[in-house]
Amino acid sequence: MRSLIFALRFLTRLPLPGTAPAGPDSLAAAAKWFPLIGLIIGALLAMAHALGARVDPWLGALLATIFWIAITGGLHLDGLADLADALGGAHRDPAKLLAIMRDPHTGVFGMIALWTMLSAKLVLLMLLARRPDALWAVLLIPAWARLGPLIWSQTLPPLREGLGQHCAHTPQWAIWLVWIALLGAASWHAAPGLLFAPLVLAAWWLFLKRRVGGMNGDCLGAGVETGEALLLGLALLQV
Repeated sequence: MRSLIFALRFLTRLPLPGTAPAGPDSLAAAAKWFPLIGLIIGALLAMAHALGARVDPWLGALLATIFWIAITGGLHLDGLADLADALGGAHRDPAKLLAIMRDPHTGVFGMIALWTMLSAKLVLLMLLARRPDALWAVLLIPAWARLGPLIWSQTLPPLREGLGQHCAHTPQWAIWLVWIALLGAASWHAAPGLLFAPLVLAAWWLFLKRRVGGMNGDCLGAGVETGEALLLGLALLQV
């Protein structure tokens, strides 16, 4: 239960009473709960999306986008901006890539990535608001996306010491399979386009392996954001 509370505190800005002690292994222990936290986030987003869509699809999309940022505190957007700046300015120099990701300032590549990501989510959420399975898709997408860091952190080498390294742990195959089975079954019945989610997670793993050479917290956060956007698009598919 303590690891679940830690995961909720780490991935969201939801007000929780008390404090949760954090040690070196806290994040690794909490990682197994990331998809469940995604379901909690998705439930809140789905309610905002459905409420706004009763007035207009654009309002539903706007409310969901704002809530998405507010609930997570922009945690993964920060990683997306950092990785975009690094990829844009490092010119495949590993040392420079890490140096740019450590820089707290956001450059032009990061700003472009943020604008593109938020615009994509807004438009895709608007299109999804017209679908009868919109509520289920919005519920499940954050969970699928947060399964990614659990897998990526346990199968890719850390680029440096940091949050990504603290997530790293011996691959927990049984936990992966349980979450894939549960989310897959829900997607099969409610939002079949999301059955392609494992391919999205695998594609980001391959990108990090070949283009970046490993992972850190920024890479994991960027993967969550990229995965969510791609899954919103896949949710629109008629399967």
